[in-house]
Amino acid sequence: MIGRLRGIILDKQAPDLVLDVQGVGYEVAAPMSTFCHLPGVNEEVSLFTHLIVREDAQLLYGFATVRERLLFRSLLKVNGVGAKLALTILSGSDVDDFARSVQEGDAASLTRLPGVGKKTAERLIIEMRDRLKEVSGAMGLKPVVSEAAKLAGAKDEAIEALVALGYKPAEADKMVRVVAGENLNTEELIRQALQSK
Repeated sequence: MIGRLRGIILDKQAPDLVLDVQGVGYEVAAPMSTFCHLPGVNEEVSLFTHLIVREDAQLLYGFATVRERLLFRSLLKVNGVGAKLALTILSGSDVDDFARSVQEGDAASLTRLPGVGKKTAERLIIEMRDRLKEVSGAMGLKPVVSEAAKLAGAKDEAIEALVALGYKPAEADKMVRVVAGENLNTEELIRQALQSK
């Protein structure tokens, strides 16, 4: 896997560029968020890359930041989103704006992105919400979470912890519901659920 390239830009015509790395010219496609910040031709640049190997081609994508590459890789895992659409999404929205739209369930802002219709926007919200939670630390994102969502999340985490301790899911759910009060965090819920047993 080619994870990073540093070389001289030989040619650039959005979204493609040719990067000379010690005499080898790599064709790289980059989102506009990266492309707009590239130096001029004959200047050196360093890009984080993602290589896709298909039966008929080897495609290399370049990103200015690890966060962009991480979001690109997460988008590729969404049903119906290929590399071309993922690149288009990154070109039309920065990482933080995209994450905010997904976390807030804002399908309207996602449909403003080229190539994203209503169904794709809904699929992105559903499938990317959990993925963004997984990668939010690496992407440097601060999740936008309502109080109700925090409480529901604490209850879910408490149930998962009780199941991990050996309780059956239905029993764990019942234990948490019995003690669930307002503004209790996960740790408090688990402690009270175990004490009530």
